Amino acid sequence: MSGLDLVIAGGTVVTAADSYAADIGIRDGRIAQIGEGLTGADRIDASGLLVLPGGIDAHVHLDQPTSDGTVMADGFASGTRSAAAGGNTTVLPFALQIKGQSLRACVEEYHRKAAGNCHTDVSFHLIVTDPTPQVLGQELPALVRDGYTSLKVFMTYDDLVLNDAQLLDVFEVARRERALVMVHAEGHDAIKHLTRRLEDQGRTAPYYHGQAHAQIAEREATHRAISHAQLIDVPIVIVHVSGRDPMEQIQWARARGLKVHAETCPQYIALTAEDLRGLNMDFEGAKYVCSPPPRDADSEAAIWQGLRDGTFDLFSSDHCPFRIEGPGSKDNPRARTSFKWVPNGIPGVETRLPILFSEGVSKGRISLQRFVALTSTNPARLYGLYPQKGSIAIGADADLTLWDPTVTRPICQASLNHGCDYTPYEGMEITGWPVRTLLRGRTIARDGAPTGQPQGGHLARAISETFENG
Repeated sequence: MSGLDLVIAGGTVVTAADSYAADIGIRDGRIAQIGEGLTGADRIDASGLLVLPGGIDAHVHLDQPTSDGTVMADGFASGTRSAAAGGNTTVLPFALQIKGQSLRACVEEYHRKAAGNCHTDVSFHLIVTDPTPQVLGQELPALVRDGYTSLKVFMTYDDLVLNDAQLLDVFEVARRERALVMVHAEGHDAIKHLTRRLEDQGRTAPYYHGQAHAQIAEREATHRAISHAQLIDVPIVIVHVSGRDPMEQIQWARARGLKVHAETCPQYIALTAEDLRGLNMDFEGAKYVCSPPPRDADSEAAIWQGLRDGTFDLFSSDHCPFRIEGPGSKDNPRARTSFKWVPNGIPGVETRLPILFSEGVSKGRISLQRFVALTSTNPARLYGLYPQKGSIAIGADADLTLWDPTVTRPICQASLNHGCDYTPYEGMEITGWPVRTLLRGRTIARDGAPTGQPQGGHLARAISETFENG
């Protein structure tokens, strides 16, 4: 067909529903034709490659302040460069409200940080930490109507936690405005109690972070969040689910017809609590500190079952990068005194897709279609980006990832593009890598290296399909 700017020729197109051999014709940044023998002004030979919808990482932290002065390793430039190199075309970072701050001012500040720096498209979730009458009555409703249609709340962390009354108030506004609520479900008081007990026993190494953030505390908070959502009749997403106990609460809710969605992450299929031991219960374990923490073999098996059977809608990175050495890093004098001061979070935006493909598709645990659903199509549907994103269809943005399923090589910090000085997945052997990432028909990464200047923009989003479907 004439008039095409670019043709992706000879590849195997994979969607969440199907796979087939076809050429993809692109015009003005959108998919204009899918067929055979297409011709255009430019051509990319995708023979032997899979052609996937661009990855959508729906849970990413970039340039986010901390209460103790620790500096996040990635801003929008390095974070989105890393995302693009890993096969992603859209990331959803957070605009974190600091207590006492206007939510609208918070969003404007993050836009200033992102402006001109994004190699992928971005779209902000809100984080509500101070649900004042002005925030709930004016700012939050106005922001939802402006296209910020999802928000996150925390059930732990001293500077982020909302009490039950506040959670219910936020859920009530979310129901009225049809905003999707993401919940970090860990019981704050239980974690503080366990932390005090461990410290009194002299158990302060990073390994004990995993014991303080016990799966019981995650299970309890998950059930409480579900109960609040049931009371208000609002859909929620339980994010970064780590194991069997919280999964069973989600399955219990769904069996009763409640709209509870679930997300898990690479750390729960590629790391375990043993990694937190470090070399010999030393500070090396701080590289693996995140919340909820990696669990045990039974939890990993449960996560894989959930990825197969539909318990999980989303597979996100929860990219929350901190350097392990140097000023403003995880390794600061206070962190050396107790695990409770080690900044929570690990990098993963660039390695999310390769890890799931290698451990899931290449090893026969999940299908290609399920891979696409978990990493692109479902995030687009759930967070109001579909069908513009997450789809290979006429009229959709030409956001595509060309994937070589045969390439085998290890994850190596030296080859990654994030701002971190380590990867928790160092040396992990991966089969299947992205070889080219296209955002609206323009190549933004090739063979693991970002290309060109930032081309991404901010996306306003529609109301989640979870509301539209009843």
